[in-house]
Amino acid sequence: MIYAKIFALSESLAFAVVHWHAWALFVLTPVCFILSWWLVKKYAPFARGSGIPQVMASIELAAPKKNHLVKYFLSLRIIVVKIIASLVMVIGGGAIGREGPTIQIAGSVFRKINELLPAWWPKISKRNMIMSGAAAGLAAAFNTPLGGIVFAVEELTKTHISYFKTAIFTAVIIAGLTAQGLAGGYLYLGYPKVDDVSFFIFFPVVAVGVIAGLGGSYMSLMMIRILDWKDRFKTNKQHLLYLLACSLVIASIAFFVSERVIGSGKEIMTTTLFTDDKGSPWYLPLIRTAGPILSFTTGAPGGVFAPGLSAGASVGSVFAGWFDYSPSNTNLLILAGMAAFLTGITRSPFTSAILVLEMTERNNLIFHLLLAGMVASIVARAVDTHSLYDHLKHRYLHDADMLDKKEKVQTHTE
Repeated sequence: MIYAKIFALSESLAFAVVHWHAWALFVLTPVCFILSWWLVKKYAPFARGSGIPQVMASIELAAPKKNHLVKYFLSLRIIVVKIIASLVMVIGGGAIGREGPTIQIAGSVFRKINELLPAWWPKISKRNMIMSGAAAGLAAAFNTPLGGIVFAVEELTKTHISYFKTAIFTAVIIAGLTAQGLAGGYLYLGYPKVDDVSFFIFFPVVAVGVIAGLGGSYMSLMMIRILDWKDRFKTNKQHLLYLLACSLVIASIAFFVSERVIGSGKEIMTTTLFTDDKGSPWYLPLIRTAGPILSFTTGAPGGVFAPGLSAGASVGSVFAGWFDYSPSNTNLLILAGMAAFLTGITRSPFTSAILVLEMTERNNLIFHLLLAGMVASIVARAVDTHSLYDHLKHRYLHDADMLDKKEKVQTHTE
């Protein structure tokens, strides 16, 4: 929760700069993007990006023969670099979220605790400890305990919950109680009005699910293709030029089009859900998709959960504006867009629906959100059978294995 509060302050600082003198972004954004990238490259290369694929890779490696590779993904150094570099990134206007980094940070904390347990303490599986930390991190980030549990089952492990239910439940309960103790019994988004939705709204929900699901899947595909292209970079000069280009594009969009391209996008979600002006300009989904692509592919730390939710909210808002739906129906389509876009990224429809449900406590919408998530999952798999996190997990596994071999050769030579 401390990280969450500092992240929010950093994000508000970026918007303050825009309101003060928007032209300052043309200086601030490049400096922060380059500094954040340099911190990661210099001190913790595997702190880049979201953090969720690193946790997934750690869970896969948490076995006797490969457990020594987990140190690359989860460590105290990762925690420090992830926090500092992500804060620098968001101050500079990066369109990133804190949820992915929180999951990697929590996984690192739980791994270190497991290492420090005394010999007389009951043995706990390394894999279960990492999974529990990740679930607890998500639960604390959004104050969504059920979302944390479903996330662990659907995204991280894809195994039966009976193997680790005690550890997961304990971690989520402790994390949730701690978060509520520090921040109170809060909802991430609040209580949007959805008390008189139309019965026939299921048809627009399907349409929004298709559009947002395709948006999330194509955003992920674009990120992977850019990262594949960047793998061919041979010098730091090429990386710096790419960073400069991305930062200047984001600064230009913020200056000439809309400041809403920067930050996590939480302001977009709250504005569209809780104000009378629910309509959004047609280009908002485009810039809320472009911002995370430009930010995430720099190699700096930052998650895509909140940016994905905000992009989905903008899809639902624009769609509802086209057909002039009532406020309640519009709010439903905004929430459906959030669940669908996140599903397009993660391929985890139940996690996405449960997260949105818990963030708003609109329990009467469970079937609408599940429908949006399932539709999004179907269309997303037509674009790419693997999620963004699956692609990145395999990249990290390969990079860790190559780094380990390189270190062994250096040790043998010395």
